[in-house]
Amino acid sequence: MKKITIAIDGFSSTGKSTLAKQLAKELEYVYVDTGAMYRAVAYFAMQHNLIGAEFFKKEALIEALADIKLEFRFNADLGFAEMYLNGENVEKQIRTIEVSNFVSTVAAVSEVRAKLVEQQQEMGKNKAIVMDGRDIGTVVFPNAELKIFMTASAETRAQRRFDELQAKGDNVSYEEVLKNVVDRDYMDTHRADSPLVIADDAIEIDNSYLNKEEQFAAVLELVNDVVKTI
Repeated sequence: MKKITIAIDGFSSTGKSTLAKQLAKELEYVYVDTGAMYRAVAYFAMQHNLIGAEFFKKEALIEALADIKLEFRFNADLGFAEMYLNGENVEKQIRTIEVSNFVSTVAAVSEVRAKLVEQQQEMGKNKAIVMDGRDIGTVVFPNAELKIFMTASAETRAQRRFDELQAKGDNVSYEEVLKNVVDRDYMDTHRADSPLVIADDAIEIDNSYLNKEEQFAAVLELVNDVVKTI
């Protein structure tokens, strides 16, 4: 079976990572969560007092990029790779609402994007990869054989994210999560460098009323159709 590159873009909390993991497992492809990479950089900035509610030391973060080492390490027990920042497993830390509040600001920095996009393109040079993020089909892999763009209403996405955080024991309100979703949508679509847009050849999927199984089946059919044509 021929190997392809699958690019999954879309708004926050649309289940991009869940779908990408399902596809990677089914196809025996490499899965890369680019959002985790940007979250790790945001977490680094928070830990080093480079970003906060009232400040962002952008130039200091740019200078510190050389000191940031990101890598994915496969966890056999979980069945997917986890994010490591400078040798430390930060998978849990980067998924908090606090990091979510800063990740779009950090991701808008051109120097950060350049560093991470270079790494992402290197990861996918041999195809057989599923990568999700905000600019995979437009910037990272503009020639990907299959591009998916995922969307859902802000309220639906906020409820999903709220339920997820509650299950983890995080003390957050639905209103706080909804505000985060709306704010991130605006920042992701209005940043100067690589804004979130639908690639001309992407297939848009609104999963507001789809469950994970229905969505997976639909996209797997798209994968099979693409593979047959190359």
